[in-house]
Amino acid sequence: MSAISVEKVSVSFPLYGGSARSLKNRLVMSATGGRIGADARSRTVVEALNDISLDIAHGERVALVGHNGAGKTTLLRVLSGIYPPLTGRIRVEGRVAPIFDIGLGMDPDATGYDNIRIRGLYLGLTRREVEAKIDEIADFTELGPFLDMPMRTYSAGMQTRLSFAVSTSVDPEILLLDEGIGAGDAKFLERANERLRRFVERSGILVLASHDAGLLARLCTRAIRLDHGRIIDDGPFDDVMLRFAAPS
Repeated sequence: MSAISVEKVSVSFPLYGGSARSLKNRLVMSATGGRIGADARSRTVVEALNDISLDIAHGERVALVGHNGAGKTTLLRVLSGIYPPLTGRIRVEGRVAPIFDIGLGMDPDATGYDNIRIRGLYLGLTRREVEAKIDEIADFTELGPFLDMPMRTYSAGMQTRLSFAVSTSVDPEILLLDEGIGAGDAKFLERANERLRRFVERSGILVLASHDAGLLARLCTRAIRLDHGRIIDDGPFDDVMLRFAAPS
């Protein structure tokens, strides 16, 4: 059974060199940026997450909400192991599938078929698993003979179709999504939404960061609201979103 436990986790990023002062000024001017602080060596740091504690059980569908700079993306990257916590402890049970940039790992000079293989391996599939899925992925893209051509010859919509089809072919135990997954043109959107729904259903846990309230409402039952790197609300999705929308 998949599970996530986060206990008193903090993450900060030190600023080096002459650019630190200008970056500090920009963040101070922003109403939603990270908090500015100093570490033990008096370096200027951006405190991206501060004393985060949460538990997510198998079967939960969790939305991360908050303004830009609230810490949503940082938290996803901590859960995926990309960012190590400065303090605190994280326990993750289950294979994690982080879907942050669906174009990551794609080679513009490789063919569509080769990019299916490259992206599949990047997502943690074995070569045998990729080959077993390749026909289904190719059919879903509806790219036909273009799959034998270099991806640099594709339109932006065609590239998105290919990336989307591969990214949603895995069977994750813990699915981490940042801003959802786009799927190109409107004609393709209905099939893509159904595939995304089935993709989420196959996961043991979903954690989704997005500003799209409609997408969150369709996929999530719990919401965690962050502000300046801290959790300020956590509960049933509708209740948290109602408080989020209420004037302060």
